[in-house]
Amino acid sequence: MTSASAVLAALVERGWTLGVAESLTGGALAAEFVSVPGASASLRGAIVAYATPVKHTLLGVDDALLDAHGPVHPDVALQMAAGVRGALNVDGAPADVGVSTTGIAGPDSPDGQPVGTVHVAVVTPDSSVTELFRFDGDRAEVRAQAVDAAIDMLARVLRE
Repeated sequence: MTSASAVLAALVERGWTLGVAESLTGGALAAEFVSVPGASASLRGAIVAYATPVKHTLLGVDDALLDAHGPVHPDVALQMAAGVRGALNVDGAPADVGVSTTGIAGPDSPDGQPVGTVHVAVVTPDSSVTELFRFDGDRAEVRAQAVDAAIDMLARVLRE
């Protein structure tokens, strides 16, 4: 497992900034980065877009996409990651990297997808990727695994 400090170091090495968009992780991913001394060198901030409409209003996720598929969808994750870059714009420049989490932590599923379904997306100036995960465990375990998966995915993308 990659640490948040390793991801932040890779961002600093590239001169890139990071924006975080979270749904099911509810701020836990941002908290991992904030726990690292010196995180402000690359972390711009985070948006917890827990309610589905907030994904549209703050992150620019397409309303038609949300209406058609709900918030737990790979394209929603990609649009969240892209949207947080612009939402965390400083002096006319978006964050270089956006990472997002959306999924179902449980205990129930509002739309019939299995509990533990998680989409993570990373958008950089060079690439846009999303990954589907199916985690086992209770609500806290699913959320913790989603945080770890997002950090690992960021590390992989930054190595490319």
